[in-house]
Amino acid sequence: MSITTVGIIGAGTMGNGIAQACAVSGIHVVMVDISDAAVAKGIANVSGSLDRLVKKEKITTADKDAALARIQGSTSYDDLKSAQLVIEAATENFDLKVKILKQIDAVVGPEVIVASNTSSISITKLAAVTTRADRFIGMHFFNPVPMMALVEIIRGLQTSDATHAAVQTMARALGKTPITVKNAPGFVVNRILVPMINEALFVLSEGLATAEDIDAGMKLGCNQPIGPLALADMIGLDVCLAVMEVYLSEYGDSKYRPCPLLKELVAAGRLGRKTGQGVYTY
Repeated sequence: MSITTVGIIGAGTMGNGIAQACAVSGIHVVMVDISDAAVAKGIANVSGSLDRLVKKEKITTADKDAALARIQGSTSYDDLKSAQLVIEAATENFDLKVKILKQIDAVVGPEVIVASNTSSISITKLAAVTTRADRFIGMHFFNPVPMMALVEIIRGLQTSDATHAAVQTMARALGKTPITVKNAPGFVVNRILVPMINEALFVLSEGLATAEDIDAGMKLGCNQPIGPLALADMIGLDVCLAVMEVYLSEYGDSKYRPCPLLKELVAAGRLGRKTGQGVYTY
């Protein structure tokens, strides 16, 4: 299957990032959100991001204009009819995603592939609410999408080999490196990353080292660009806690118990950068 037009549901950070990656690669995009204001904001963010690439001389002004011309903003699901692939990039809420997937299902042809950018919700479970479970798949992009090379491609129990192959080819066409993952809570990257952050919080709470020294140790000793505690503040401590709680309930293994300090910081409303205070003060 040749994918020349991609539909994207959601013009937020992930949605507009995916739209930019597609448009720069020569693929037409229909980006749908609930209001004209949300769509306009998403397109403005893409424009600003492309401006920065022009300043760095990574692309030309003509490249920027051509990419923007490939993005059609819309508030109507009917405009998805021209797409061969539709990517859902809405908030991490199962009921909301189900509602969106049913709306997509109602307007696009039976041959169209539908993907979710979810970072935590079961692909098998989402596929089951559609009429195209064999043509449903996970495409988990990483933030910021235009810069990050990785896409986790998650196969639900029902995903066909043809769907997997088409999406893998599509990811490579965007200049991304796809890895294939079976459906399981946290997939691969977050399954390893968030427990590492949780363990860093245990090390901090036990007084083994300061936050600064823990982060310096992981940056210099493990070649990480950012320390786990600074990263936790960037992700949001509430998000880290929610992910650990999902792992604990889904796997039933005590190794996923959230660090008491993590719970305490969240209870205090110290959620990281977004509140001005987390492990660090901003």
